[in-house]
Amino acid sequence: MSLPHAILTALLEKPSSGLELTRRFDRSIGYFWSATHQQIYRELGKLEGEGYIRALPSERPARGQKKSYEVLPAGREELARWTSAPQDPKPWRDALFVRLRAAAVVGTEGLEEDLRRHLALHRRKLAEYQKIEQRDFGPGRDTAQDRLQHLILRAGIDLQTFWTQWLTGALEEFETLPGDTGGGADGSAEQESAGAE
Repeated sequence: MSLPHAILTALLEKPSSGLELTRRFDRSIGYFWSATHQQIYRELGKLEGEGYIRALPSERPARGQKKSYEVLPAGREELARWTSAPQDPKPWRDALFVRLRAAAVVGTEGLEEDLRRHLALHRRKLAEYQKIEQRDFGPGRDTAQDRLQHLILRAGIDLQTFWTQWLTGALEEFETLPGDTGGGADGSAEQESAGAE
């Protein structure tokens, strides 16, 4: 995913100022691609310099007035090119799984509590996504844009459902672990062969 392309997408949906874009990222695109206020302003400058967007003329020029931007034909062409280009899935990296692997050799102290914290966070995010789905995707929302945006939201719901189920199972597994978790010197060879990939 590319921040410039996310910005082009947002501006094609609705011309906006940098501040409005930041707010829109917080409410929608930010769920799957986050960016700071500074990053958005920096990219707006680059996109304008490349001829992909332009600042809309102001009806009443005033000092300190927010500039709003719109996408130019070259920006639409770039977004269409990027959207249609093949891309491989990105490798999945998550420190939690490295921590679990490490716990097999150094012990699980503190990890179970953190898994419970993760579970609470994912449950909250799942409830938030389900609330958005009820609010924004009721009957009659059947345009292509509605359906594709709902598809993205469904991915978020499915991902949070996966995490809540997986973490629940992981915590059940923790309850049945032997008391001497952590292979150390005595169990390292056994641990290595059991966990080798």
